[in-house]
Formats: sequence, structure tokens, C-alpha cells
Amino acid sequence: MKKTPHSHEHEKIVAQALAPVARELRLIDIADLIAMLKYERHASLSELVTSAAELYFLPDTVKLGAGGDYVVDWDYNPKIVLDLEVCPNFVTVFVRLTLEKDFCGIEISHIEFKEDFIDKEESAHFLRQTLENAAFSMHKMPEVPEAYRAV
Repeated sequence: MKKTPHSHEHEKIVAQALAPVARELRLIDIADLIAMLKYERHASLSELVTSAAELYFLPDTVKLGAGGDYVVDWDYNPKIVLDLEVCPNFVTVFVRLTLEKDFCGIEISHIEFKEDFIDKEESAHFLRQTLENAAFSMHKMPEVPEAYRAV
């Protein structure tokens, strides 16, 4: 996605919302995630993403997108990248969630608002509000820890 002045703010909002989902996904054995990506077991991977997300969001708010990727090398810690679709009401956000040893990060590939916003700051507020509305009441988007950041 071409970066705009508000891209960083949008990524920060989505990172705050997805932080608990990322924590749940990091509980899965990394070898299993790599195997699912390598052998294109997208249905199994989708179920894991859905299970992690349903603890914090309404059904179908967060789901696996086109798949993902992994980086495994002898010199570095492994890295998993998952393509996610975050779909609260009136917004669709295509996100690449990166899971690494010490942190998680997100990068927005594309964001689609069902409404046009003249004021781009209003779009950030609208995004936060729709994500909070899609979250269960006990999960109201805390500040994102330093270990989770926009890539």
C-alpha cells in the first residue's frame, strides 16, 4: 500500500487490536505453522487463526487471507508472516502479521472503508471505533506493547 500521512496511525490502531490474537498465535508450535504454510494446509491454518481471534473478536472479524510465508535460516530466528483480513463493520483491512521470537508486527497491505472520508483523521477514529465495536467488551484495545509494532 502506498504510505499516506495516516498510514502509521492506522497500523498502530490495527496492531493494538491484533496484539492479543498475535499472542495466541505465538503459543502454537512454530514447526506446525511452518509445516502448514509449506504444505499449503490453509484450511488448518485458517482454523487456528479463527480460534485465536474468536477469543477477542466477534466471528468473522479476523480471518486468514491468502496464506502466508515463513523465513527459516541457520543464522536467524524463524519468522512467520500471515496474511489476515480484518473485517469489522464498514471496513476491510488486509494485513500482513509478522510473528518473530521477540516481537510481532503488522503491515497494512490495503485498507478499504465503505465510506469516503474527507478528513483523514476521521478515518483513524472510525477504524478504532469499528474495531472496538467488533471486540468483546473485556478486550478494549490496550496500548500496544513495545514488542508489537508496525513494520
